[in-house]
Amino acid sequence: MLEYTKLGYKPKKTDLVAEYYAEPAKKVSYEYLCEQIAAESSIGTWTTISTMNKNVANKLKPKVFFIDKKKKAIKIAYPQELFEEGNMPQILSSIAGNIFGMGILKNLRLLDVTFPKKLVDSFPGPRYGIAGIRKLLRVKKRPLVGTIVKPKVGLDEKQHAHVAYEAWVGGLDIVKDDENLSSMSFNNFKKRMIETYKARKKAEKITGEVKVYMPNVTAETEEMLRRAKLVDDLGGRYVMIDILTAGWAALQTLRKRTRLVIHAHRAMHAAITRNAKHGISMLVIAKISRLIGVDQLHIGTAHVGKMEGSSREIQLIEEEIEKSYITANEKELILEQDWFDIKPVFAVASGGLSPLSIPDVMDRMGSEIIMQFGGGVHGHPEGTRKGAVAVRQALAATMQEKDLEIFCLANPELSKAIEKWGKKK
Repeated sequence: MLEYTKLGYKPKKTDLVAEYYAEPAKKVSYEYLCEQIAAESSIGTWTTISTMNKNVANKLKPKVFFIDKKKKAIKIAYPQELFEEGNMPQILSSIAGNIFGMGILKNLRLLDVTFPKKLVDSFPGPRYGIAGIRKLLRVKKRPLVGTIVKPKVGLDEKQHAHVAYEAWVGGLDIVKDDENLSSMSFNNFKKRMIETYKARKKAEKITGEVKVYMPNVTAETEEMLRRAKLVDDLGGRYVMIDILTAGWAALQTLRKRTRLVIHAHRAMHAAITRNAKHGISMLVIAKISRLIGVDQLHIGTAHVGKMEGSSREIQLIEEEIEKSYITANEKELILEQDWFDIKPVFAVASGGLSPLSIPDVMDRMGSEIIMQFGGGVHGHPEGTRKGAVAVRQALAATMQEKDLEIFCLANPELSKAIEKWGKKK
């Protein structure tokens, strides 16, 4: 008897809908697999139990309402009462918890989640979002451009601040720490903050532009909050957090306890997202990040840079985190999400980009993006400052729809970049 399968069921507005790729182990029927995924992620277990009563089952039993054996796709509607409002760890412990360890599975991947309005409303979303960040930086239309201080680790506090200063004066909007720089024996967090904010103030005075520093506050939660407070006290506008290694609870705490813009780095995501048949999709991680309240999120470069990620996947993620809402007329009920009060998030493209990458990135991702260049700035033949200049030149050419190789004739910094990295395919 199928207890949880109800094909053709039309999800309610109050249901959370999870879509999975599910591949059974040998000799396991697909119907039994679907039943067990639904049971283990909600009120059931591997066998019948005497403690179950009809009231619990009728109220809380999820429904497998869609099965496509050929594509190995299933969709499950969960009553919203199964989830604690505002508690993302609990939600994921249900729909992405024990089910991944079941022996009856060969592969399982959480592809997408649709949250009911009550759960959406229990999370704050971004404090600033795209519009707030553009207002803060006083940049209305063009993409924002930035760099990551390189080498990732190894520089002392003064060296780090000098690299940041050179990038800002060269024309970049943003300088950020890399994912593995926190407070090191050779680069103390507090000293780095003091030196780098001094450099930022000087760069803003010289350029007349707003400059942003994104320090990595990732640490044990109490220490993370102390670091965020120091940033705020020193006049910082941003913090960066490694959202997966820090954890969803830590991210929720940071969003609740700071007024700063939150830049989300996705370090470790590929351990969860890269296998197309197992794990959790980056789309799900992006949705969760937006609900909790990051303002910016790394999503990849659509095959332009060094990181893995298909163009279509990255386009879907960007559309998801940047859109304001979905109306009932645009989607079927199972995909409808009322996100009217959840601000859109700035998509961040980074990983192996140089000034020559800008036309391709913008062609695929548009102008509502932040582009981060590491080696593509610091690897310029004439150093960081000229690398930053080359980025702004390539951005100007792209915004004006001019070919880089023609534009570079009057812009020697871009010309040097083209000489080093060649014409981008």
